[in-house]
Amino acid sequence: MRLPNADVANFQRRTVRRPSGKVVIGGGAEAQGNDAVLVGSFPTDTGDGWIGLGRQTMYSTVGISVYAICAYR
Repeated sequence: MRLPNADVANFQRRTVRRPSGKVVIGGGAEAQGNDAVLVGSFPTDTGDGWIGLGRQTMYSTVGISVYAICAYR
C-alpha cells in the first residue's frame, strides 16, 4: 500500500492502512522538499498500518509519502 506524496504541516502524521485480509510486515516513509527531514517511520500501535512524519526547517509544511508492505494472513 502507498500514500503518495502530499504536503502536510510539520510533524503531522500520515498513516497508510492495510487492505482487509492482509497484515503489515514492514513499511517506510520519505520526506520531500528543501531541507526536509524524516522524523519518524513506524508501525501503528494496532499493527494495521504504517506512519510517517517529517519537517522542513525553513517551511511550515513538508511532503510525506508513506508505504506499507503487506502480506496475506
